[in-house]
Amino acid sequence: AFAEAAAQRGEKGGAAIVTPDPYLYFARLTQWWAARSRPLAASRVHPSAVVDPSARLGEGVDIGPLAVIEAEAVIGDGARIGAHCVIGQGARIGAGTRLSARVTVGFGCELGQRCIVHSGVVIGADGFGFAPNFKSEQPGWEKIEQLGNVRIGNDVEIGANTCIDRGALADTVLEDGVKLDNLIQIAHNVHIGRHTAIAGCAAIAGSTKIGAFCTI
Repeated sequence: AFAEAAAQRGEKGGAAIVTPDPYLYFARLTQWWAARSRPLAASRVHPSAVVDPSARLGEGVDIGPLAVIEAEAVIGDGARIGAHCVIGQGARIGAGTRLSARVTVGFGCELGQRCIVHSGVVIGADGFGFAPNFKSEQPGWEKIEQLGNVRIGNDVEIGANTCIDRGALADTVLEDGVKLDNLIQIAHNVHIGRHTAIAGCAAIAGSTKIGAFCTI
């Protein structure tokens, strides 16, 4: 009934698009427009990029100026690695994933397919782990080495200057479809369920578990 009435009003008032979910329709319209107004440049490996001979690059990969791809890294088909990015040893970037300029992906970390990672993101820095040692002759904090990785699923988007720390023993995990805004801190061993969205400047403490479809 709603659609029929809206269609009738549209006929009287001029051209109209009738949809039960205007915001979702608007999102898809922006995607359609962006695909036509912001075409991607042809894929290439820029001459100034440093790619280790043992790294594996898929078909149609684009590597921007001054990017560094370390040993045994794997870049999936159609992935785009922006200028000044660093992909650490053994890291894996899924097919169709896009990294903007100055993204760092630490050794052994994994991103799934079709992810979007904005500038300044650091994935796989050490988690904040120190043991107090104030009774010795040289008091201070003893570093706890962070031995886990970061595993990120498919269709994840990560906002600018967000940091996701590697796990202490097990991995830090973001499941499929997670959306992170700018300036978010994800500490070591956090597990975020699928399709959860977190707005800017949030900080998630170590070992926190967040379920699916949450909004923070």
